Amino acid sequence: MTEQAGHTHAHTNCFCCQATEALGRVFSAFGPSSEATDHFRQSRVEFLKGIRKVLDDRIEQASRGSQPRGSRIVVE
Repeated sequence: MTEQAGHTHAHTNCFCCQATEALGRVFSAFGPSSEATDHFRQSRVEFLKGIRKVLDDRIEQASRGSQPRGSRIVVE
């Protein structure tokens, strides 16, 4: 098993592992500063916060009962 990018796989050539390695090589070639790296990290955090807010809003809408919860049918 190979552990890479924070996850474990039974195989070594999955897309996410290859993409992570490729991005690592690109960033190494350009040599981004630690400040640039911090901006990318913060961007990722803000993106995830946005997703969390969308989910929280959707959960709130569903909890208010604004959508029908189903319908009753007669079973004979």
